[in-house]
Amino acid sequence: MKSMYKVLATTTIMAMLAVPMAASAQVSTQPVKAGVVQTKDLSDKKVLGTMGQMTNYVNNEDGTFMTITGRGVTPDAQREMILSINEQTKIIDAKGNKVDLTKIVESLIKGDKVVKAFYDANITKSLPARGTALTIIIQDYTMSGITGEVTSADNGRLTVEGTNIYTDSKETIILNLDPKAEIYGEGGKALKQEDLKAGMNITAFYGPAVTASLPAQSSTNYILVNGQGDNTGENNGGEEANDLIGTDGIIMNNSNDRITVVGKGLEGGQHYVMLGVDKDTVIVDENGKTLTADALKADVRVDAFYGPMMTMSYPGQAHAAKIVVKAQETFKIEGTIEKMDRDLKNSIYVNVGSDDNTANDLILHISEDTIMPNVQGIEDLKEGTKIVAYHSAAVTMSLPGMTNAEIIMIDGFVK
Repeated sequence: MKSMYKVLATTTIMAMLAVPMAASAQVSTQPVKAGVVQTKDLSDKKVLGTMGQMTNYVNNEDGTFMTITGRGVTPDAQREMILSINEQTKIIDAKGNKVDLTKIVESLIKGDKVVKAFYDANITKSLPARGTALTIIIQDYTMSGITGEVTSADNGRLTVEGTNIYTDSKETIILNLDPKAEIYGEGGKALKQEDLKAGMNITAFYGPAVTASLPAQSSTNYILVNGQGDNTGENNGGEEANDLIGTDGIIMNNSNDRITVVGKGLEGGQHYVMLGVDKDTVIVDENGKTLTADALKADVRVDAFYGPMMTMSYPGQAHAAKIVVKAQETFKIEGTIEKMDRDLKNSIYVNVGSDDNTANDLILHISEDTIMPNVQGIEDLKEGTKIVAYHSAAVTMSLPGMTNAEIIMIDGFVK
């Protein structure tokens, strides 16, 4: 999980960049049309909720914004949300008393109290998603969270080694499961305590009480099992071929037996997906030759196939049943968007390498086929924004060269 920078900003402008964790996997991530803001097609009457720590707060001329990182408290809710706070936002404590947010922000940013936020379901498809806060409830307790491996599981007691999701520090903790603990696997399927096994990767929230022992001990009432196929700890590499969906795309990242793929959805597949890779994942080249997981490198083109059951996150997470590694070359640039000295619609000028050398700069043309998972619309691609992009092999001989953009991601949020 990315670092959570707890910053109290009152005059600086927060880069509300779109990219964690967790819109419903059922939401389609269609390509963004130039100039069109991409939002969830949900009813205005639906309300979602997220609870956790406040990991960022901004109050400036653009408005007031709060970032909540934790877990969903309603179906399809996000694990992380950037919420706009306005005059209509109701801010209260656990007893229903009105709270002056400005007076307790410093305490909240330190993680002293849990924040439970409810918001309109019309949220962006960014990660973190953005929306408008309807009600914010300041709880009278705190909690923490860990993502890591279960090293032992015995009689409702787990030992977990991993990373604190709020501080990014490595930790080992013994968690005692509450008898009524909520446990969920891939696709949001409810699990039982006996389904938790050593070797699983989980995200668990615990507290408020934590012992000073080594390792520390606490209690947990909410656990998410990450990348466990059919939700019971068994692999799902034996999916029926007819049930598989897929993505024709590029591996953006490979970390801890998980790859992030961005591209075109196949047979109902996602444009942006995180896939767990294990011994049951079939990996082959275009000729059917068996390959090892070492072939799954960043910037490699693949056809990735996976089952329809996915986590309620954005990007959705699933088990990779089969991956076909392609020989087709990718053309990648990293740079900063700069002002263009010509009038070209639906195009951006990229200072490749963010340096003083203009010879390698490119103008990227954006079309309906351009995949932009963490960009709301072309209007978000502003001067000064750093991006990672993949483009067509065909580049004009002009200076700067011009080409078609296949994928554009705002830099810093690729998982």
